[in-house]
Amino acid sequence: MKLVSSGIGILLMLISGVAQAAERPANIPEGMGVLPTVVPIPADNPMSAAKTELGKQLYFDPVLSKSGHISCNSCHNLGTWGVDNQVRSIGHKWQRGGRNAPTSFNSGFWSAQFWDGRAPQLEDQAKGPPMNPVEMADDSEEQLVSRLQEAGYAPLFDKVFGKNSLSFDNMAKAIGAFERTLLTPDAPFDLYVQGKGEISKAAKRGMQKVAEIGCTGCHSGPLFTNNSYQQFMYGTDDGRKSVTGKVDDDHFFRVQSWRNVAMTAPYFHDGSVKTLSEAVRIMAKVQLDTKLSNADVADIVAFLKTLTGKAPQVTYPVFPRPAGHALNWKN
Repeated sequence: MKLVSSGIGILLMLISGVAQAAERPANIPEGMGVLPTVVPIPADNPMSAAKTELGKQLYFDPVLSKSGHISCNSCHNLGTWGVDNQVRSIGHKWQRGGRNAPTSFNSGFWSAQFWDGRAPQLEDQAKGPPMNPVEMADDSEEQLVSRLQEAGYAPLFDKVFGKNSLSFDNMAKAIGAFERTLLTPDAPFDLYVQGKGEISKAAKRGMQKVAEIGCTGCHSGPLFTNNSYQQFMYGTDDGRKSVTGKVDDDHFFRVQSWRNVAMTAPYFHDGSVKTLSEAVRIMAKVQLDTKLSNADVADIVAFLKTLTGKAPQVTYPVFPRPAGHALNWKN
C-alpha cells in the first residue's frame, strides 16, 4: 500500500507541476497576449476550402498582371515572411512603388489595409495592385477578367461562386479568403505567455521597457497594434492625407503590428531604415521623445524577435492555362 500511495503522490506532484508550468507568467504587461486563432470574416465572403485554394492560385499567378511578370507573391512573398525585403517593390516595367510593401501575414486582423488605410478590407486591397499602373498595370477590370477566362479559371470560379461567376469582385474575394489563412502562431512570446516556453532575460527586459516608455500605447494587445492611425513626422510622405485630402491627416499612417517585425526589413513606410535596431531608436525618439541607450535598444530588439511566429506552410499551386498557345501578354 505504501508503494501505491507513494506512486500516486509522485503522479499528483507531476500533474501539479505541469499545471503550474502552464500558468501565465505574472510579469506580462497588461494587454499583451497570444495571437488570436480566429480572423474576422466578412458576412459577404464566407470561407471554404475551395475558395481559399482558388485564392491561393490567384495570389501566386502572374496572370493578374498585364505583362505576366508580377503576382501578389512578387511583393508579398510567402517564402520571405509576406514581404519582398525591398525598399520599394518592383512593378510593371521595373518601376518602383511609392511605399514599402507591408507583410501579408496576419493581415486579416487589420482594421484597414495599406499604410494609409485606403482599403477597408482585404478584398478591397486585392483590387488595388491589378489596376495600379506602377504595379500590375492592367488597363481595365474587363481586360483582367478576359485574361482569367482565357487562362481557364472559369470552371474554378463556378465551383466556388456558382455558374458564370468569374468576375473582378469574386477574384478579390478569393484572394481575401486565402490571405485570411496566413497566420503565424506559436511565436516564442506566445508560448511564454501560455507557460509552454521561455524567452531570454534580455527579451523580458525589453518587454518591460516597451511598456514603461509608452510604445504599447499604440503597439498594444495580442496583435501589438491598436489598428489606429498615428502621426509619424518622418520623411516626406503625406500618409493618410493623400487619401482624405485633410490637412489634419498629414503624415498619419496605420500603426503597424510588431508581429514578425524582425523578419520584414527594411522599415517604415518608405523602407528607409535598414535595421530593426535603428528603427527602434528612431521610433522612440520621434514618437516618444525618448533617447534609448544601446542596452535598451538591444533588449527591445530581443523582445521583438520573440514575436516571430511559425510561417504558414504553403504548397506552390499549379495554374490553369490553355493548351496549344500562350496567353496574350502585353507590354
